[in-house]
Amino acid sequence: MGKTAVKQTLVGALVAAVGCMSLIALILTLAEHHSVELPPSSQYGMVFDAGSTHTALFVYQWPGNKQNNTGVVSQVLVCDVDGPGISSYASDPPGAGQSLVKCLDSAKAAIPTEKQKDTPVYLGATAGMRLLKIQNPTQSDQVLKEVTKTIKNYPFDFRGARILSGSEEGAYGWITINYLLEGFIKYSFEGKWLQPKGGKILGALDMGGSSTQIAFTPKDPMKDPASAAQLRLYGFDYSVYTHSYLCYGKDQAMGQLLAKLIKTNSTQPIEHPCYHQGYNLTLTLGDIYSSPCVETLGTFDPSIKVTFSGSSDPMKCLTLVKSIFNFSGCSFPPDCAFNGVYQPPVNGYFFAFSAYFYTFNFLGLAPQAPLPQVLSTIESFCKKDWAMLKAEHPEDKEKYLRDYCGSANYMMTILLDGYKFNQSWSNIYFQRTAADTDIGWTLGYMLNLTNLIPSEHHVTVTGVQHGQWAAGVFFIVFALFLCLVIVTVLCAWNPDY
Repeated sequence: MGKTAVKQTLVGALVAAVGCMSLIALILTLAEHHSVELPPSSQYGMVFDAGSTHTALFVYQWPGNKQNNTGVVSQVLVCDVDGPGISSYASDPPGAGQSLVKCLDSAKAAIPTEKQKDTPVYLGATAGMRLLKIQNPTQSDQVLKEVTKTIKNYPFDFRGARILSGSEEGAYGWITINYLLEGFIKYSFEGKWLQPKGGKILGALDMGGSSTQIAFTPKDPMKDPASAAQLRLYGFDYSVYTHSYLCYGKDQAMGQLLAKLIKTNSTQPIEHPCYHQGYNLTLTLGDIYSSPCVETLGTFDPSIKVTFSGSSDPMKCLTLVKSIFNFSGCSFPPDCAFNGVYQPPVNGYFFAFSAYFYTFNFLGLAPQAPLPQVLSTIESFCKKDWAMLKAEHPEDKEKYLRDYCGSANYMMTILLDGYKFNQSWSNIYFQRTAADTDIGWTLGYMLNLTNLIPSEHHVTVTGVQHGQWAAGVFFIVFALFLCLVIVTVLCAWNPDY
């Protein structure tokens, strides 16, 4: 065979090899592709509850996909911040920021490193900071500035520190309860999330140190639209009545009682019917009148000391408690709670949490007890002297033990005379947790904010079946090898080729 014929043969083989490669590429292009949907990874969120007496950090987790634009959120970490609430650092703002470090470190350890930069963190301050804002806006702003500076030192997606309104606090607590008790959605046996038919929507009763909130869905349309919070969760709209009473949290209410006693007594020691006989407390006027919730007597010397002496008188205690309320006057008669505030008639079942739970649980009345039993238990407790009480509860801190009588009477006054649960007392459940999760506004806050966090897209990987891919690779490699052999032979046959 001549050189020309050999060349033609080799060129033909090269063309055939290229054609083979093209055919294989076409086959792979037309081959059946399969989509593999990877499960969505978890997302995380953090909320600081900066309350009037303490701060706590809650870390939440939810799957990247969402149900009707709202995340399915669960609690994965709770960290109690050491020290008092951030409003107590008014004269030392950097201390407020430093107090958060321990819990931020705990969150950093709990959240996967690759997720931290995408983890939103919020700080919500409640009634303590609302009061500080009234007293000294400059100090309030400085405290928020310092906590912001501290949080920004961590690899999270900081979304801001702000003071929540009382209505927000009440509405978010309402969301928390109904989410945990599956009032919004429920996981079915078929593995789907559904809105339960005839599901109960519960009301929320929150009692903090400086404010108290009520939130529920009224039976009839509200007379005052300004009292309604419009919420959309899991594809459904809710109109919720919510109101917050600043200065009517447990601690501020107990402070108001002291100021009332000073106003009506000129001699010392001043008898305090809500304190137990044998207990004495000495405070300065500066301590008593330091809050804007307390009515002062005009000019006073803050260094003057006042002593209160317990008398264990439950009837006088109840009378004293009722004196800090105004039950006359109503903007929308007869639908008012107290101090002229509009409230539609309570409707449905309620969860009472925070200080409500701690007080009633201490008295052995949680989660429920008949009203006559509640009243008799409180009366019997208030009649005990201090020595007997200390002997029965040696582990309890004095500052809590001394206030249970007054706070129990105070809470009963709000619930019965204010909110008017007289005929529906059995509808109240005193609870601290639901579904192994703390009840409070923070979970509701995070649930609502997941509407603003974009859903994580499902990652889809496409490809051919394994056998087709292996065959394709083999033929491509073989064709390339054949081309290389042909070119090598041509070059060896004729260097000038």
